[in-house]
Amino acid sequence: MCDVVGQPYAKWALEVAAAGGHHVIMVGPPGSGKTMLASRMPSIMCPLGVPEQLEVASIRSLCGTLPAYGICDVPPFEAPHHTSSTAALAGGGSGLAAPGAITRAHRGVLFMDEAPEFSSRALQTLREPLESGYVALSRAKGTTYYPAAFQLVMAANACPCGMSYGTGERCTCTPQERRRYFARLSGPILDRVDIQVEVPPVSRIILDEEVDEPRETSAEIRARVIEARSRAAERYEQYGWVCNAQASGRWMRDHMSRYALDPINRALESQRLSLRGADRAMRLAWTLADLKGIPSPGREETSQGIALRTRL
Repeated sequence: MCDVVGQPYAKWALEVAAAGGHHVIMVGPPGSGKTMLASRMPSIMCPLGVPEQLEVASIRSLCGTLPAYGICDVPPFEAPHHTSSTAALAGGGSGLAAPGAITRAHRGVLFMDEAPEFSSRALQTLREPLESGYVALSRAKGTTYYPAAFQLVMAANACPCGMSYGTGERCTCTPQERRRYFARLSGPILDRVDIQVEVPPVSRIILDEEVDEPRETSAEIRARVIEARSRAAERYEQYGWVCNAQASGRWMRDHMSRYALDPINRALESQRLSLRGADRAMRLAWTLADLKGIPSPGREETSQGIALRTRL
């Protein structure tokens, strides 16, 4: 993560995502560091526990890739190409279906670069696994159930040509082309993505001697993420949840003050948030509170959660 300079907001958003198990979409021009940031995600996520390592190893054994990886505590990272078919993502084959990319990303990251370039059908296959954490595939010889509890990270340009940032003078896309480009990322998909981040273009190269403070390493960020996850796991121990992304909206509403909920209610009244979006903004607020080491979110954390949720 320390290799990516000039994108402090995006780096902070990915830290929040790793701490709370939230899904992310980054939108920005080509060359702004979206792919590099996404590839660093496993280095700041919590290391896998022994049961999780065995789950990942079992999937890799089924796919025939275990000898290349072995059993390790690094979360898996899958980055299918945007031309991938539905079967390549969800799984397929004759007889009994084989695992796809979303199963290989179990307990790790599924990165979809150039997300609007994926086919609409392929994107829609993500909807159920994002909610249930598994995928069911029916074939001639029976139905197979594969785990698919992954963290989704998507990257997209602002338009098909990628130049509609700043004044947009270099952009050659028509308004209709821009609408069609993002239409593939349907409302139900984006509604399940907690964090929506704009990644600005890198305006200049920053040399080491120009930086006032030492750049943070992935290990330093990971330590904060582990600490925040530990707070959440302790809080949710009796409910069986391990991170804020799994917590129910009812629990969060019951354990937040009316003062902290006020920005959420105003966003609902102005239709800036849907009810599902409000729950996800509250989950982000709890993650921000865990990163700060405070017992529950206040008005500032709630407002930041809404901003992370609705920045696009």
